[in-house]
Amino acid sequence: MSLFHPVNLVCPHCEAPVTMMAVGSVNADRRPDLREDILKDRFQDNECGACGESFRLQPQFNYLDAGRGQWIAAMPASRLRDHLELEDESQALFDTSYGAQAPAAAREVGSGLAVRLTFGWPAVREKLLVRQLGLDDAIVEMTKLHILRSVESVPMAEGIELRLVDTDEEADGYVFAWLETASEKYIEYMTVPTELYRAIQGNPEGWAAVRSRLEDGCFVDMQKLYMGEGREAG
Repeated sequence: MSLFHPVNLVCPHCEAPVTMMAVGSVNADRRPDLREDILKDRFQDNECGACGESFRLQPQFNYLDAGRGQWIAAMPASRLRDHLELEDESQALFDTSYGAQAPAAAREVGSGLAVRLTFGWPAVREKLLVRQLGLDDAIVEMTKLHILRSVESVPMAEGIELRLVDTDEEADGYVFAWLETASEKYIEYMTVPTELYRAIQGNPEGWAAVRSRLEDGCFVDMQKLYMGEGREAG
């Protein structure tokens, strides 16, 4: 089931006290409307009763969509640098819920789930969109790496990320955007031909080393490649 609990907050605009229902877990099989809210960038939005300004509670919940084969530990963007620790925690939680340490019925569900860890709303939304489009999220991350190597000038900096946000059927392409993680404000768009994705998909040997690093843990995101050496071998 999808679980919510009350939290007491302070409005980031006027500092008035605000109480809202925060999500602890989302079951998209039973509540497809919540999945749709995430895709529409409106999930966990709240309006301050004092000043009328709207703000969004950062994600910190577990997401299950057995029908689409997804289990996601969605974390606040501020915890990105703790990704190694949170990978271990997320995997342990999955193991007790749907993995090796779970009851037989739960393990049967878990056998069809891809385990992922995300940071911030744009990242969790992207994982849902990638699955909706029938894409391989590791190849999407490789496509981003190709973009960074191929474009002369990119607005990459601390707090700015590149995300797949849409498709362009007329141009037969995928729409990527650079955006600010904290505000979710879109900075710049670009459309990449779908043939680039297919070319990377058709060259598994050439991208094997990158895929290995991306899939070393449940945080499958190119950002991990820029944060140290990752996990030690062995």
